[in-house]
Amino acid sequence: MDGVFDKSWVRNIEPVKLKSGESKMELAKMVMDDIDRFMKEKEVSRTVMLWCGSTEVFTQLSEVHLSIESFEEGLRNSHEKISPSMIYAYAAIMKNIPFLNGAPNLTVDIPALVSLSHEKKVAIGGKDFKTGQTLMKTIIAPGLRARMLGVDGWFSSNILGNLDGLVLDDPDSFKTKEKSKLSVIESILSSEEFPELYGNLYHKVRINYYPPRGDNKESWDNIDIRGWMGYPMQIKINFLCRDSILAAPVCLDLALLTDFAMRAGKFGVQEWLSFFWKSPQFKDGNFVIHDLFKQLDVLEDTLRKIMN
Repeated sequence: MDGVFDKSWVRNIEPVKLKSGESKMELAKMVMDDIDRFMKEKEVSRTVMLWCGSTEVFTQLSEVHLSIESFEEGLRNSHEKISPSMIYAYAAIMKNIPFLNGAPNLTVDIPALVSLSHEKKVAIGGKDFKTGQTLMKTIIAPGLRARMLGVDGWFSSNILGNLDGLVLDDPDSFKTKEKSKLSVIESILSSEEFPELYGNLYHKVRINYYPPRGDNKESWDNIDIRGWMGYPMQIKINFLCRDSILAAPVCLDLALLTDFAMRAGKFGVQEWLSFFWKSPQFKDGNFVIHDLFKQLDVLEDTLRKIMN
């Protein structure tokens, strides 16, 4: 199946099968046709779309993202700030199909598509699957805070050899991923609440492309902590894992739970699925939760409420 691809958004890979159209709106309609064809061929009445594509270059909210009217006008005019992932998200929501963003891209985290998801009563969520190093951080950081251990620094390094690593070798794509990874620690440790323990925390994240490693991802973490009377100590973590093996069950759980949410009449941003995301998408004004154990409580409580 041909795909929507724009090299200005993902610079380090070349497309193999590429859709072409006179405008981004035409490309979106082609994706809608693909959805219709897939559902007919597979004889299914419900489906969920997960974006597992590459990390797009960093972008910020633009005027074109603020309303569905400006977004659709941007599609018709092929606005440069509308990325391929946004085209897929728009197509899915228009077809009343839930869309989940497995990359750190802006994608459905824009007012236009959030508004459209409410209008069409479609569930959306994201962003960026929480599988490797960030999963470890959301497990360890709550424990450090619970024991009131100070943290002066947290240095994270990764080596990754698959296409994801190649894409992230582009500094502008890495910036998108870095923003997602950096948001976790500060939120959990709460420097405002405990400035003497976490007020001077230095957090650094690096990703290095190393082709021989393939899909075997490796992360190193060095954590400089302080204990009783400010005594300095260190924690070292070396996590060797397989990227796809960690992500596959997350994709399955998200597909099943989001379909369940739709059948239960839930739509818009699914905050209760933050357990699965590095940078969970929350409704405006709501506090973002990164602590894995609090996220699990929210997930289980929501399921209990849905099931009465």
